Amino acid sequence: MRSMRQVRLNNGVCMPMVGLGTYSAENDEETTQEAVRMALQMGYRHFDTAKIYGSEPALGSALRGAISEGVIEREDIFVTSKLWSSDHHDPVSALEETLEKLGLEHVDLYLVHWPVKLKPGVVNPIPNEEDYDELDLESTWFGMEKCVEMGLCRCIGVSNFSSRKIKQLLGFASVPPAVNQVEMHPMWRQRKLREVCKKYNIHVSAYSPLGGPGNYWGSTAVVDHPIMKSIALKHNATPPQVALAWGLSRGSTVIVKSFNQRRMRENIGALHLTLDDSDILKIQKMEEWKIMRGEFFTNETTSPYKTIQDLWDDEI
Repeated sequence: MRSMRQVRLNNGVCMPMVGLGTYSAENDEETTQEAVRMALQMGYRHFDTAKIYGSEPALGSALRGAISEGVIEREDIFVTSKLWSSDHHDPVSALEETLEKLGLEHVDLYLVHWPVKLKPGVVNPIPNEEDYDELDLESTWFGMEKCVEMGLCRCIGVSNFSSRKIKQLLGFASVPPAVNQVEMHPMWRQRKLREVCKKYNIHVSAYSPLGGPGNYWGSTAVVDHPIMKSIALKHNATPPQVALAWGLSRGSTVIVKSFNQRRMRENIGALHLTLDDSDILKIQKMEEWKIMRGEFFTNETTSPYKTIQDLWDDEI
């Protein structure tokens, strides 16, 4: 099987351009394992999970099974997980717990999930006012750097960080973030953030590259947009493939979440679609709308962010 296109990160590690997201509120462990097994057969080599997704045990089980059966070598797959907000006080212990759930000796990429610190033990994805702790990103990042030093992960990065927060982090980081994983799709193009990350050699990875259809917070606005449909018709492709090809054309990796076999095959097929300049120009004229806004991390009293403008530093 032909190897998947990859991007070389700022520390020399290579990451496959299309990843399978494993967040799923409704799917059980067996469904997730089956999806991972199918994905490996289709050529997926990049798998994205997080403590808060609850999918680490299922993902790990499927990957270990494939490795033991000789389907794949460990070095040929790229595994990403994320530091949940209640674990900022001890990233090393959090990653050790993640590795235990995955049954792996290391992950390839470990991300700070949100620039938010919650009290230890808080697993509610929508925190209450009393759940917040004072954010000290410098000590969090020191813990992340320790994870690399100990060999628990090959790369560290962030998720949901604005341009301003990236610059703040670079002010004290000994190891710069390799990746910033953010919402990005044809209706939320992240031009400013991409320019800032490019300047500092930080790779932008796109979550919800189709706008999150199927998620409780997601929308079909991207894949249903007339411009996407017209470009798809022109290339004998589908609107999701056009959306993914756009993200790939911007140099970003795309993390797609579907456990449906037909859609999984369709999504990885976007690697073979090349958009032309006129397609890109049409997409640049589409209205912009951030779908995952993160209001659940804002409040007037205990959160460091009173409004979503504070959370995103007015990049919204």
